[in-house]
Amino acid sequence: MPMLYKPAVEGKGVKPPQIPSPGNNSFLGDIFTSEGPKEEQISCGFYKQEKGEPLVYTYTYEEMKIILEVEGEYTLTDETGYKVSVSPGDVFYFKKGTTITFETTGYGLAFFTGLRPNGTA
Repeated sequence: MPMLYKPAVEGKGVKPPQIPSPGNNSFLGDIFTSEGPKEEQISCGFYKQEKGEPLVYTYTYEEMKIILEVEGEYTLTDETGYKVSVSPGDVFYFKKGTTITFETTGYGLAFFTGLRPNGTA
């Protein structure tokens, strides 16, 4: 089938699975992964950060995020101290090796796509 489809109730409308994080308040789930050799696969899905402990994450692959929803203050800070107060519609590119701290007083929801096989976090 050349085109794959997931309605909102199977994508944006579903809370992604929990990922290991301080405070257990980070969630990420893959929706689609391209075919081909593992080193060429692209995965996409949703990431949600809820209030509580910040998540400090070092990317082992290239990734891009589009912020969809924000409640409260949501900030992303890189290892140099560059900090952004996030708003819906903001777009980020995280290069392999980048360390990002995700922190919110409410929640943030983003769509992501990354150069990695399904289920790799």
